[in-house]
Amino acid sequence: MEFTKEANRIFAKDADGKLIAEVTFPDRSATTVDIDHTFVDDSLRGQGVAGQLMLAAVDAIRAQSKKAIATCPYAVGWFQKNPEFSDLLDSEISRNK
Repeated sequence: MEFTKEANRIFAKDADGKLIAEVTFPDRSATTVDIDHTFVDDSLRGQGVAGQLMLAAVDAIRAQSKKAIATCPYAVGWFQKNPEFSDLLDSEISRNK
């Protein structure tokens, strides 16, 4: 699936322009973003699209040399299932929660 990348947002639309997948990660500070939202249309569920979005977000966040916190329930679970990406998480913020 081809994603469109914008500042702090990665998404896909179908041929009619309808949003079918999205992850957002707005800046929380100059060095940290908050992965606060993931969405996958019902028609794409079970195809690994949300995981692809998370990998694209990880790449984008790393490219900005930033850390992340995850407040989106899917993102929280994804980091728990994929501990090899835990170095991206802002441990200072996590400790202060």
